[in-house]
Order: sequence, then C-alpha cells, then structure tokens
Amino acid sequence: MKQIFGAALLLGGLVLLYFGWGEYNSFASDVSEAFTGSPTDNAVWYLTGGAIASLAGVLLLIGGRKNRS
Repeated sequence: MKQIFGAALLLGGLVLLYFGWGEYNSFASDVSEAFTGSPTDNAVWYLTGGAIASLAGVLLLIGGRKNRS
C-alpha cells in the first residue's frame, strides 16, 4: 500500500513541478521578477509543493521495499 501511495505522490509531485516550471517561465512571472525580484507566488508554491511531494514519494517507494520479518 505504501508503494502505491509513494508512486502517486511521486507522480503528483512531478506534475506540480511541470506546472511550476511553466509558471516560472511565464510572462507574468517575468514581470513580477522585474519589479519585486522574485517570481509569482503561484510559481513558488507549485515548485515547492512539487519538490516536497516528489521527495516524499521517493522516500515512500524506497522505504516500502524493506522486508519486515
């Protein structure tokens, strides 16, 4: 069960990273970065959430393979 949840988290995290990367390279993010020095909040949240979800998914996949005897 942990492996299925880990795979779902990994896949969801990768999707969030994909959308975050697109948002980071958008025109709105470029304008925001020109005036404030940082990209839009959406880009930051997508990238942060995607990184955390991907890492948690990988950890569950690796940790779920141990035999419990």
